[in-house]
Amino acid sequence: MNTWLTIEALGLTERATCIIDDVSLQLDAQRTVVLGPNGAGKSTLLRLIHGLLHPTGGSLNWPQPLTQAMVFQRPVMLRTTALANVIYGLKLKGYAATECERRARQALARVGLEALAKRPARLLSGGEQQRVALARAWALEPQLLILDEPTASLDPASSREVERIIKAIAGAGARILMTTHNLGQARRLADEIVFIDRGRIVEQAPVAEFFNKPRTSAAQDFLKEEIP
Repeated sequence: MNTWLTIEALGLTERATCIIDDVSLQLDAQRTVVLGPNGAGKSTLLRLIHGLLHPTGGSLNWPQPLTQAMVFQRPVMLRTTALANVIYGLKLKGYAATECERRARQALARVGLEALAKRPARLLSGGEQQRVALARAWALEPQLLILDEPTASLDPASSREVERIIKAIAGAGARILMTTHNLGQARRLADEIVFIDRGRIVEQAPVAEFFNKPRTSAAQDFLKEEIP
């Protein structure tokens, strides 16, 4: 596969605390899942890649610039309808009004929410709100979709639906970069695993290799703790 991002000596220090420590990484898989203990730096790394945070050292090198969208654990819903929430992102990208509505309705249909298009977004369930957030991202047709714990607060049925949508977005050609605490989900969605601990990349491996034969003691200990 072609490398789509090379990270060199990336660092982030805030208030004399090193959060991301000399991270060097080459990403070429279509679906990459970042795993690690709480506080390891997973979410921070994703925010650096997406440009929401600025590193204090190192660089992010994109062989070709990729259009991106990011979905968070708790999606931000505007005080308007589900449809208008999706339209909003398209308007920011400069699409004409008629094209905004066409794309937004299509995106809501893809996530199974066309019947709720006119429902106030903030009155939807947590799982439905997350699907609206995914529709908002998918409508932009991103080449890279970044997901930070997208099912962490959802029930099993909603989590399965979100996983279905993520697979569909990947099937449409987008690269996926995400974090999760759900190891079963990581197995189902990842092509490769990046394991981070204390702000440093400890291991990077194909998904089956990581779970069946982790190379480092840190990864082995993590899996023992997470898998009874």
